[in-house]
Formats: sequence, structure tokens, C-alpha cells
Amino acid sequence: MSVPLYEAKAELFRLLGHPVRIRVLELLQDGPLPVRDLLSAIDVEPTGLSQHLAVLRRSGMVTAHRDGSTVVYALAGGDVADLLRAARKLLTQKLSGQSQLLSELLDTETSVR
Repeated sequence: MSVPLYEAKAELFRLLGHPVRIRVLELLQDGPLPVRDLLSAIDVEPTGLSQHLAVLRRSGMVTAHRDGSTVVYALAGGDVADLLRAARKLLTQKLSGQSQLLSELLDTETSVR
């Protein structure tokens, strides 16, 4: 039985709904990293990171390969980086609008005094 597209999209956003997963994806934008480097960059217990990496791997967002005894993770493709850039753009627009509103409020406050 097929899942409606809107439900599949909602599941994707639920998957991305944890800060550790977003941070992992951000770090991997610059290229593949071993688990030890991810651990040193993210304040999370090794078991927690392992669980988040497993979720990202099962979803197809990241890939993993073994280099000797080291496991190295990478983004599964450019679309993941595009999604992160789109999120950054949306946040920038949102915060820019808030900054403009704050500026207008401060200007009005100054002129009222």
C-alpha cells in the first residue's frame, strides 16, 4: 500500500527533527568524517550518536564505509546539502524580517521619547 506524498514528506521532516541529526548533516557537508571527529564536534554520548547515525543511514541520508577499524560517514548525495541550504535560506529570511521589525520598533520607540 502506497503512502500519500504529504505523509512521506512529514516522515522526512520528523527524521530531521533532532538537533544532533541536523548537526551531523551540517558537518558532513564539508566531506566525509570518521565517527571520532563527529563525536568531538557534537556534545553527545557515543551511543546516542550511534543511534542517530543509524537513523540517518537507514533513511538514506548518509552512507558509511569502514576504513580499517574506523567507520567514516558521508552525505548520501547533493540533495541533502541542497535541503540544508534551503533551510538556511528560509531561516535567514525569517530572521531578516524579525530584524527589520525590531529596527522599526526601536526607531518608533526613539521617536516617541
